[in-house]
Amino acid sequence: MRVVLVGAAGRMGVAIRAALQVWPQAKLVGAIDRLPSEQQGITTDLEAVLPAANVMIDFSSPQSTAKNLAAAARHGVAALVGTTGLGSEALAAVHAAAVKVPLIIAANTSLGVTLLQELVRAAAQALPADFDIEIIEGHHRHKKDAPSGTALALGRAAAAGRGQTLESTMAGDRRGESARQAGEIGFAVVRGGDIVGEHTVLFAGAGERVAISHQATDRAIFARGALQAASWLLGRAPGRYEMSEVIGLKLII
Repeated sequence: MRVVLVGAAGRMGVAIRAALQVWPQAKLVGAIDRLPSEQQGITTDLEAVLPAANVMIDFSSPQSTAKNLAAAARHGVAALVGTTGLGSEALAAVHAAAVKVPLIIAANTSLGVTLLQELVRAAAQALPADFDIEIIEGHHRHKKDAPSGTALALGRAAAAGRGQTLESTMAGDRRGESARQAGEIGFAVVRGGDIVGEHTVLFAGAGERVAISHQATDRAIFARGALQAASWLLGRAPGRYEMSEVIGLKLII
């Protein structure tokens, strides 16, 4: 596997570069970031390094992902995108690139979180509709998007379990005097310190609660998951795939 890493100087970029050093079947052929660094071998020229790659791993920014995917598609390079907070332009680029190359857009590359999403979907399907659903997520103080991409993915899983969409069930701002509406999926956000990633999905009924949680204590788990997903993409037909397919997850219900 010949990897071009975009966002090489960021938290995830540093973790993936470290993981690549002990991943024998992979080689880093290009490291890209918005600020070049000769000492770290980082450049800003994605087009120059893509011809040597067969997969691009992108942990950059929502503003950069659209052009990065377009470049990967032009060069026939598979793509694993872990950038969250993607807007309409980036999502359109995902659709266009998937016609030409295999790709995964992963809100979270942890294998544990991949399982968590399926557990949440199954719980939402199994429990009565009068159980309220609240998603509590925590990250480090520097994370910009809130709720996190993982929290939103968990919300989509819960909504799907009830045969709905997150857009139709996502609770609005309840900081005022508004009461919780039946059927809403709510979000609570914690930002502080160096929290790597904590997610709990709470199903709260009358007289009982069910909580399903995942806690990440080391960013290396995301790096290993990203490399596993990138490797899985090689040789696949063009199209958009899911992290659940990477681990061969069987639907619980």
